[in-house]
Amino acid sequence: MQLKQGQIWKQGAEYIRIVKWERLAIEYKVTDSPDSTDGALQNLSKKEFCRLLKGASLYEPAKKPSEDQETP
Repeated sequence: MQLKQGQIWKQGAEYIRIVKWERLAIEYKVTDSPDSTDGALQNLSKKEFCRLLKGASLYEPAKKPSEDQETP
């Protein structure tokens, strides 16, 4: 699993956004929608964070049709 800053993971009805990625720790927020910035910052070690994400899927927003086409 490749963790990156800014990733959003969907677990059930909640979205987990990685706010700060460090070598040994992850700072994240849990929100009700992928666009929300509400939520308290929480810290976990990478190992604990990976356990938290067990069963979660990486959220990828749908692309707009104009993003798929190249502009001349």
